Amino acid sequence: MQGVGRPSQRAPDGVSLHYEQHRPEQTTLYCLVQQHAASFIAHTEANTGSELPRFITDEFDAFLECGILAHGILRLRCGECGHDRLLALSCKRRGFCPSCGARRMSQTAAHLVDHVIPHVPVRQWVLSLPIPLHVPPAAQPELVTPVLQVVQSVVARHLLRRAGLATDEDYGGAATLIQRFGSAANLMMQPQCPRCASD
Repeated sequence: MQGVGRPSQRAPDGVSLHYEQHRPEQTTLYCLVQQHAASFIAHTEANTGSELPRFITDEFDAFLECGILAHGILRLRCGECGHDRLLALSCKRRGFCPSCGARRMSQTAAHLVDHVIPHVPVRQWVLSLPIPLHVPPAAQPELVTPVLQVVQSVVARHLLRRAGLATDEDYGGAATLIQRFGSAANLMMQPQCPRCASD
């Protein structure tokens, strides 16, 4: 850990280690959410005539607290020199928090490459649900597992059939990653067709 007036430590490869506190409140995204989230929610609810699902408002609230010292800290202390460091808690959400999203992405990729995926051919499949089905799995997480089980089963049967194997002779492995929000936060901003709404 590097402190004021203390030389920085070095990693085994000789690279200097330096901790720099994440300051989300200085980013453009944080300022936009802080200034406009409440009016966005009110405007959306007024236009749709119903409240947004709780998980959407929770996502905004958690993002505004992520990385802010006032909303929770971990105090780290060096056992050798006694130097203290405060580490802000993170939201660990799967929505639009770029810090937590990037951390989860890099950690998951490293884990898959180092410990999960063997040295065999790997294929990537992308499932995009129709727009009317975007919100239910996000609002009801218990729906996600059955959907993924069906998808994995169909893909595995397809690959086994293409390989000339019977489904009872072998099996396939899969790692699934879920992306709920696009760059425009489009999970929470799906347009509703007036004709569908009237049916």
